[in-house]
Amino acid sequence: MNWIRCALTIAALMPLVACGAGSSDQQAAELVLRGGRVVTVGDQPSEATAVAVVDGFIGAVGSDEEVASHIGPETRVVELDGRLAIPGFIEGHGHFLGLGDAKMILDLTVATSWNEIVSMVAGAVEEAEPGAWIRGRGWHQEKWDQVPTPSVEGSPVHDSLSAVSPENPVILGHASGHAAFANAKAMELAGLSRESQNPPGGELVRDADGNLTGLLRETAQRAVSEALSASMSQRDSEELEANRRRMVELAGEEALSKGVTSFHDAGVSFETIDFYKRLEDEAALPVRLYAMVRYQSNEEMAARLPEYRMVADGNDFLTVRSIKRQIDGALGSHGAWLLEPYEDLPESIGLVLEPEEEILETARVAIRHGFQVNTHAIGDRANRRVLDIYEEVLEANGMPADLRWRIEHAQHLHPDDIGRFAGLGIIAAIQGVHCTSDGPWVAKRLGSKRAEEGAYVWRTLIDSGAILGNGTDVPVEAIDPIASYYSSVSRVMRDGGVFYPDQRMTREEALRTYTLNNAYAAFEEDLKGSLQVGKLADITVLSEDILTIDESRIPEVQVDLTIVGGEVRFERSP
Repeated sequence: MNWIRCALTIAALMPLVACGAGSSDQQAAELVLRGGRVVTVGDQPSEATAVAVVDGFIGAVGSDEEVASHIGPETRVVELDGRLAIPGFIEGHGHFLGLGDAKMILDLTVATSWNEIVSMVAGAVEEAEPGAWIRGRGWHQEKWDQVPTPSVEGSPVHDSLSAVSPENPVILGHASGHAAFANAKAMELAGLSRESQNPPGGELVRDADGNLTGLLRETAQRAVSEALSASMSQRDSEELEANRRRMVELAGEEALSKGVTSFHDAGVSFETIDFYKRLEDEAALPVRLYAMVRYQSNEEMAARLPEYRMVADGNDFLTVRSIKRQIDGALGSHGAWLLEPYEDLPESIGLVLEPEEEILETARVAIRHGFQVNTHAIGDRANRRVLDIYEEVLEANGMPADLRWRIEHAQHLHPDDIGRFAGLGIIAAIQGVHCTSDGPWVAKRLGSKRAEEGAYVWRTLIDSGAILGNGTDVPVEAIDPIASYYSSVSRVMRDGGVFYPDQRMTREEALRTYTLNNAYAAFEEDLKGSLQVGKLADITVLSEDILTIDESRIPEVQVDLTIVGGEVRFERSP
């Protein structure tokens, strides 16, 4: 790694000069991009027209003339023709296998009504084996063109779904992942009935007569998920392995087509990490993964974290040095934990999904083993309590520097807590597209005053000194950095309105949140996140310049090339 450190030093001093350009022993590049606009993004961001890749790393960044000396007889030269080359997009919070799985089940994001979903399930039943599970994901009651009839709290009841699938169990995940809808057969297999009690951190939604509607909020989904898992476990090990590999393949194809070169995988078990290790050893991971440990007890983590810690070094494709926890649910499903009741559900302040004492102990375990803590918090009370937990553990350990603990989502904050992020060194891992996707109904949940003061307050966070990462929370939203980037700079909602425009990011800030900031949030800024000599050649080429074109045209921009470690892994057909 000494040559990398040397090159990084040179790059810091001469960011546009090709190291050793013009010397007789200049190493030839395997790939050169030239004739475009190359935006480096680094600590001292600069621009160039060309970049050379040597042994999977950035060998030179500069003008076409400066980079020309790296072109040899075997070099592939890509003419950018004015296109924009940037550091590869880093998905700051998503679910990798969930993305692959979502490509294999019913896509409910396209449905505009409950009746349409029922019809989709009926079609799936016709093709399914008797008793086989029907799965789907992506429905959102706030995005339908009409309220279902009958309905409870704006959501349907299971009767029509059960009628079209009386023998096939059905489970349909909410877009947020924080609720699901089940038919009668699925609830029967899960042992759920009128007499069933709400589990801690969950709710079995009922009608006025006390009957289950089929809507399962937060942890109430687990009973049906366990019944599904029991059915899946009947498959042989080879079939299960092939299924997971197919998920990775599909997730990789989708990520690469959107310009994503690295992916922060927000919550996987030790067993899944073992699976990822096998794939990395086979060079079968399509993008670089930053995996967060989840689904393990504090006792298991205390015993086993040292054997799983993997710090990125060179051209690695798997990093493990963080833990994921979750204190509350989602705003859309009324699961976010609020300081004051919901505007449209005044008897509720949301749900607590994991005990604060467990999260506190996780933070202590993390400190002992050198792990980052990344906690899901959406409501203002949830964010406050996570900040309190972090502060307690940090103070007990002498306020150690550079831990880079994160709050995942940080969607709704009380004004008094906004400055605490920078003060404690906590990273806000936000998703720009959540703002514009959820914006039309946020005030319905929170009221206009709370929405304006604390919902998606990126400008206030940035101005306070906080570091923001960006992502999509795929498969909650499509893994599309361009869409999330557009949301970050415009805050234009799907209904055409603008969600509190004073909180917009600049275009440069938004690009940084998707590149260097996300690299920093994974302790990998020395390896990726900017186009500088010595860093990994993870590069995305866009059809047009998102930093300069008219704002309204940003959603039209396409990914033309995705390069990982100097290898072109996606190239858009003309």
